[in-house]
Amino acid sequence: MNVLRIQLHQLIEQMTDDELQLAWSTVYGLHCDDQVLKAIQEAKRSQQPWDTLTHEEAILFLEGREKSRDQDI
Repeated sequence: MNVLRIQLHQLIEQMTDDELQLAWSTVYGLHCDDQVLKAIQEAKRSQQPWDTLTHEEAILFLEGREKSRDQDI
């Protein structure tokens, strides 16, 4: 791994400012995508069948919230 760090450092030293900006944007975007993917995978592992609602259950839930909000007014 240390060899990769040295090679990457040498490559960075050869880049122009524009190339550095493009490289940063690309690498940072990949990093963010990786973090999101890990979060999605973790959510899938921890999700239970009762954690989600069917379309009909969601409609009933939202209608109940709407009725409750109307009563508060």
